[in-house]
Amino acid sequence: MAAAVVKSRIQCPVDFDREGRQAAYLRAPLSRNTSGWGAVEIPIVVLKNGKGPTVLFTGGVHGDEYEGPIAISKLARRLDPAQIQGRVILMPAVNMPAVLSDVRLSPVDGRDINRCFPGNPRGTFSEMLAHFMDSILLPHVDVSVDLHTAGHSMESALSTNMHYVEDAAIRERTMAMAAAFGAPYNAVFWGVDEGATFTSSVERQGKISVGTELGGWGRVNIEGVRIGERGLTNVLKACAVMEGKPDTVQRDGSPATRHMMVRDPGNFLFARHSATYEPINLAGDVVHAGELAGRLHFIEDIDRDPVEVRYATSGVLWMAPGPGRVHRGDCIGVVMQDYDPVAAAS
Repeated sequence: MAAAVVKSRIQCPVDFDREGRQAAYLRAPLSRNTSGWGAVEIPIVVLKNGKGPTVLFTGGVHGDEYEGPIAISKLARRLDPAQIQGRVILMPAVNMPAVLSDVRLSPVDGRDINRCFPGNPRGTFSEMLAHFMDSILLPHVDVSVDLHTAGHSMESALSTNMHYVEDAAIRERTMAMAAAFGAPYNAVFWGVDEGATFTSSVERQGKISVGTELGGWGRVNIEGVRIGERGLTNVLKACAVMEGKPDTVQRDGSPATRHMMVRDPGNFLFARHSATYEPINLAGDVVHAGELAGRLHFIEDIDRDPVEVRYATSGVLWMAPGPGRVHRGDCIGVVMQDYDPVAAAS
């Protein structure tokens, strides 16, 4: 006997098959003390013109990551259905409560929605929203581009990113789409906690999933916004949803994206103590195994010597630490190496 399909509790006023442009708000129910029948309104724009691929652009999955919402909002305002062949779905602020509160986690339930997929329609607010994204939205989608930055926790080298997917054809198509996006780097990575992310949901459905890391440290990265805006248009061109060829030339004159990987667990640096962290390098710096990465200072203990942190691997610093005060177990650096298909498959 087939399992019953559980409907989403989120109201979606758009018709994904309707031609033209629709700008509306998803209504996610949120009962609160001042409004028993209250809802959170989440903006969505859908443009459709004839037949062609469907491309999904999402931002604001974490509320303290600004470049994606800016870039997607700008595109949503200027893009005209007559410019496309196919369908484009834009959600600049997926996690609206977190966006309005300028925080990574939802202030409604304290959850990271990007650790809640595939979600649960009867679960917490974040689980309910994840279920909508996974079960209602993604079946329409061929290519997903989810714009992130490192938020308040770290600073990233400007990059796209993707998981190493086992299906070679999908992996190659994903790498090609990342290259078309045109960020300086594309990081193929094996994550610390990735099974419940939006990216994993897209991959489980056999779709192309590209993410980004376009800044961090709790500020708007000007170059990150530029790369994000250009990248969205590049993806539409690469999918033949828009006419033209992607522009992938970098500011330093490099003609293309540099493919990297984060394969070795030793690429991740973690704080061994709660302390004030003094980093040595910025994101994008070349680093070497054994070199000093930073010092953990115990400001509260005047005569206690700092603890040195050293790199275990050589490469380019993908993620550099953001806040000065860190806690034991915090990630305080991620190193990436040039992509090696043989090493990646091992």
